[in-house]
Amino acid sequence: MPDPQDPAPAVPTDTPASGGSGRPLWRTVLTPQWSGLLVLALAIASVMTVMGVWQLSVYQSKTANATAQRAAAAPVELQSLFSIDEGLPSKAVGRRVTVDGTWGPAADQVLIADRLQDGRAGQWVVSPLKLSSTDAVMIVRGWVASPSDPAVTAPSGPVRLSGSVVASEAEDSSDDAAKGRVLSSLRIPTIVHLVNYRVYDAFVVQSAVDSGVVPSPAPAIVAPPPPPTDHAGLRNVAYAVQWWIFAAFTLWMWARMVLDAHREPDQGPSADPGTDDPGTDDPAAGDSGTGDRVGEAVESSGTVSA
Repeated sequence: MPDPQDPAPAVPTDTPASGGSGRPLWRTVLTPQWSGLLVLALAIASVMTVMGVWQLSVYQSKTANATAQRAAAAPVELQSLFSIDEGLPSKAVGRRVTVDGTWGPAADQVLIADRLQDGRAGQWVVSPLKLSSTDAVMIVRGWVASPSDPAVTAPSGPVRLSGSVVASEAEDSSDDAAKGRVLSSLRIPTIVHLVNYRVYDAFVVQSAVDSGVVPSPAPAIVAPPPPPTDHAGLRNVAYAVQWWIFAAFTLWMWARMVLDAHREPDQGPSADPGTDDPGTDDPAAGDSGTGDRVGEAVESSGTVSA
């Protein structure tokens, strides 16, 4: 009977920290089988990554070409792109247009502050061009160094000009409108409250006067803001992402297979061959026990019966 004061026997643990195989993971990785598969997986993933980059470059090329083609398209009449009752459609931004009309009242002209031209700060001069008695479009005539520049003088009379369509800027300038005609941003929502006629939901940055009186001196011509990007070829972006997912999946599969192989226990006998089965009786032990009992019987009786 075991002594209750003896400490409990330690229970051996058969699971090493490095995995079921009992060896570090890096030894499994460095075996010829898994090292070779790693090289193959890296090669396949590299090819897939390059394919994804190529698809992305195709998208960028298509996008740049589509944007350039829109900006380089032949000029059209402003009214053919959209009407004054519509909001500015994205397809019209950046398009070159021609506009026929009569310069509006000089009192409705505004300046847009903090505009750079050849590294110099100044203002844009924005004048209304009346298309009818009730409709007008705001024209960015050019750049001046200061509000006192003689080129600020508003023109008059009929004119036909060409330019590029630009959208309103995001910065709010409604507070500036209450202080005067110098605004901090180019915004139709601000200008509509300064005039008593309808205006198009867009500006035209003037590039040339095709006919009519050209004021002298005139503001310096400004380059229109770059048009928004035409997102052509979005399918190529999807292809690029798909290739990159395939590349990541290839490396993940290799890592998963290595871990599974590392966790498999070593193949071998399940039990020590020198260990006896506790449930099997030892014949020799049994014979010894019987002999002891016979000896005890002879010694107690002192006689041996035949």
